[in-house]
Amino acid sequence: MLTGTSLYAQGLDEVLAHFRKYTQIVVQEKLYVNTDRTTYMAGELLWFKVYDINAADNKLMDAGKVVYTEILDKDNNPILQGKTAMKASTGDGSFYIPVSVTTGTYKLRAYTNWMKNFSADKYFEKAITIINPLKQLTFQTAVAAPAHDIQFFPEGGNLVNGLTSKVAYRVVGSDGKGVDFYGAIINRNNDTVARFKPHHFGMGTFMLKPDAINGYRAVLKFAGNKTETAALPTIAPNGYALLVADEGAQLKITVSGTHTGQVYLIAHTRNTIDEAKSIDLNSGQGIVTIDKSKLGEGISYITLFNSERQPVCERLYMKRPTGEKLELSAIASAPEYVSRKKVDVSVAVKNDVSPANISVAVYRVDSLQSADPESIYTNLWLTSELRGNVESPEYYLNGNDDEALDNLMLVHGWSKFNWDEMSPSSVAGFKYLPEYDGHIVTGKLFDPKTQTGVANKRVLLTVPGRRVQLYNAVTGNDGNFFMLTRDFVGTNEIVVQPRLEQDTLLKAQINTSFSDHYSANKLSEFNLPKESYSALSIHNLSMQIQNLYSIEKVRREYMPAIDTTAVFSGLQKEYLLDNYVRFTTMEEVLREITREVIVGKVKDQFRFRILNNDYYMESNQPLMLYDGIPVYNQNKIIAADPLKVRKVDVIPAIYYLGTEKEYGLLSFTTFKGDLGGVEIDPHALVMDYEGMQLKRSFFSPVYETESQISSHLPDARTLLYWSPDITTDASGKANFGFYTSDQSGKYIGVIQGISTSGKAGMQTFNFEVKDRANP
Repeated sequence: MLTGTSLYAQGLDEVLAHFRKYTQIVVQEKLYVNTDRTTYMAGELLWFKVYDINAADNKLMDAGKVVYTEILDKDNNPILQGKTAMKASTGDGSFYIPVSVTTGTYKLRAYTNWMKNFSADKYFEKAITIINPLKQLTFQTAVAAPAHDIQFFPEGGNLVNGLTSKVAYRVVGSDGKGVDFYGAIINRNNDTVARFKPHHFGMGTFMLKPDAINGYRAVLKFAGNKTETAALPTIAPNGYALLVADEGAQLKITVSGTHTGQVYLIAHTRNTIDEAKSIDLNSGQGIVTIDKSKLGEGISYITLFNSERQPVCERLYMKRPTGEKLELSAIASAPEYVSRKKVDVSVAVKNDVSPANISVAVYRVDSLQSADPESIYTNLWLTSELRGNVESPEYYLNGNDDEALDNLMLVHGWSKFNWDEMSPSSVAGFKYLPEYDGHIVTGKLFDPKTQTGVANKRVLLTVPGRRVQLYNAVTGNDGNFFMLTRDFVGTNEIVVQPRLEQDTLLKAQINTSFSDHYSANKLSEFNLPKESYSALSIHNLSMQIQNLYSIEKVRREYMPAIDTTAVFSGLQKEYLLDNYVRFTTMEEVLREITREVIVGKVKDQFRFRILNNDYYMESNQPLMLYDGIPVYNQNKIIAADPLKVRKVDVIPAIYYLGTEKEYGLLSFTTFKGDLGGVEIDPHALVMDYEGMQLKRSFFSPVYETESQISSHLPDARTLLYWSPDITTDASGKANFGFYTSDQSGKYIGVIQGISTSGKAGMQTFNFEVKDRANP
């Protein structure tokens, strides 16, 4: 017989076992995307670098080979999408910003296929600004300030009738930044029950013991005696309240509840249990302490479970990381330069001997381009764990304002850790697979009459062209299929059809690879101040000159080095038909020239078999390709015009497509690559599909000779340098160089990176460029 104590222990053990099983099975990853700038002109390139991070230890992880990157407008409509190839935990890419976009604030987000199994709140997101000078611009004028965004966050999650709670608040303006004010909480009798004033960034706390009979409102007075009123969260009749007090070496946690019985408290950091306790609430309240030394560095999650082992309260607590920051130094060869002058930069890592992978951007600083970029260090340790925007994140990690840090934890309430995702049904039902070897294309084969999926049918996807690519899948019980595609680069036309001997009415559809779930993070409104007119003119001129004089070099894409023998792999017997007597029928070509192909006929249907070393390969028909597109009806091959065919390739051996096999392969290539009049199955799916992004190389002019320096070709670049892949050597050092443009002004170099040991950091360097004629 179980005693009360053993029952309590059993309940806690079940919660812990569930948590540990989940974290052992489910790998959590997060991404960091570093962009060259945060403000762009339509017609420019946006450059980015992606780091894939293990959320458990904030170290690089070589997991997925594909990252999905998007730029979304304020309504979450994608204006640009791409698939970035990853190698050794990192990848890089670029977006050309079309001249059709409107001026405004946009969201750049990134995620992997595996991350699509979880909340979109876990995707990487950052705000960027796009200005289109080719469309009419409206500069900001003096208008009445809109109402502030006023939010309240009871500690633990809820206000409960009769239970004392600490209530955090956050008040921001239209720019998303915190504001100062005086506030009071008024009950329905117009009595003041609490007064408050923000500590920093529009955030602070006050204590409240809510009474459901009383209606509460908050009255806030801002500068200029402007007053606004806001409602407090709804008061629950029953529930729990959580109070966490920092007492130096310990956290004192007071749990209050309207229910009696046992509750459970868990503190965990980056998927590791730090502390677990059972609390008896027979008296309506329980107090426990947690030694802070037991908590991991970074953000910890303190979660309260009721007796039914359901999460009912949660709050965040942060222990500033120590020794985890990559200490970088960056020194330019001089503080000032004239135009078209070489700049040499030396980078050194001060506190890590392991190689660091860094990216570098050097750009002009003005009223449009910020000199305060986001740091990879603050993102990994702080902002990636929180919902929404964090104003000046460096302040919390680099300073010692514990009150401000705790206020930040409180206003973010329930974390991104979703306990519902830990349910056995959720773990067993993950829909999206990690893409360890390449991009996974998914789709469905269905009967158009009934709209039901067709099970256990082979589906082939072909990428025709000079380099034929062929992929294979078998449909599941619901008709869905997925196929792994390696080295699928650029936008190509694909053909998808079932592997059947005759044309069929069955249809295939291909799913989008991009997520249709979105975070609740809102973009702030973009207002173009009048004082930025001069800077806007400079950036507009830079964009137009580059697109006029250097567009081929700036926007040129190139194919990465990949295996070009994807289908045949050198196994084929090649027959160039011009080397033989030209026959007028395809039947004659196959009988007289291709010795490995045996042509037969059953009633009115031709049948091909492949001869391999003088024996027939089963009775199965070989796979036939015509200009890279599968053709399953041999009569169509026989009816083709051989005078339009340049060559025939035969693979007289078992040919494997994934786990399936073909009994030989017969491929016809026409002179024009236009199928030579052969019709493919009219029900085959033919569509454009984008694989991995094509690469671009950052273009930076060189001024080594006097003739280059004195060239009349204008150089108005404001982005002087971008490199996504610089690695420090065994001594922790790296060097790079670039040339200044004709654009004078103040410039900043931003270096972001992470070492193989997991230390992340950012460093900047500054210099000024002066006109060569007036230095």
